[in-house]
Amino acid sequence: MPILDSKGRLFGKINLLDLGAALVILMVIVGIFIFPGTSGSVAQVGTKTVPIEVDLIVRGLNVRDPQRLFDQGFTKGGKTNVIIRNQPYGQIAIKSIQELERTISVPQPDGSVKEFSDPRSNNFSTDFLLTLEGEAEVTDNGPVLGKSNVKIGVPFELDGFNYNFNASVIDVRLKAK
Repeated sequence: MPILDSKGRLFGKINLLDLGAALVILMVIVGIFIFPGTSGSVAQVGTKTVPIEVDLIVRGLNVRDPQRLFDQGFTKGGKTNVIIRNQPYGQIAIKSIQELERTISVPQPDGSVKEFSDPRSNNFSTDFLLTLEGEAEVTDNGPVLGKSNVKIGVPFELDGFNYNFNASVIDVRLKAK
C-alpha cells in the first residue's frame, strides 16, 4: 500500500489538506490558551497613581431651577458619571460646586472697565464652577483618567439621572499622596 494514493490521501484514509487545517487550528488553540502572552499595555509600566482635582467651568447651562439641580443632581460629596473625549471614564466624586454670578463689563468715562451684575434677567441660564476629585495615573504627557489625558481645555461630559451637559477643564491639580 502506497503512503499517498492518487487522491492525495495519506494511507488511503486522511486527506493532506484536512490534516494541515487541523494542525493549524490546533496550533492556534495552543497559542491562545497555553501561551497567552503578557496582559495589560506597555503604557501602564512605570506609571503611578495620585489624587487629582479637576476644576470645570459650565457656561450658559439652561436649567429652570439651578438650586434644585445642585440639591438633587450635584451634591458635595456625591458622584457623577464622566465622559472624557467621548471615552466613558466612570464615576468621579464631586468636591465642590459654586454658582457664578453673571456679570457684564461696563466702560467708564475715564477709559477703565468695571464689572457689574448683569441687569438683563435670564433666569434659565446659569454658570457654575465644579471641582471633581479622583485618582489619576501620571505619565510623561500628564495625568490620565481612564484612557484620556486631562489638560486645561479638555471637554468633559457630565451625565446623571436628570442631567447631561458639557463642561470645560480650567485647572488640574495633582496632590501628593
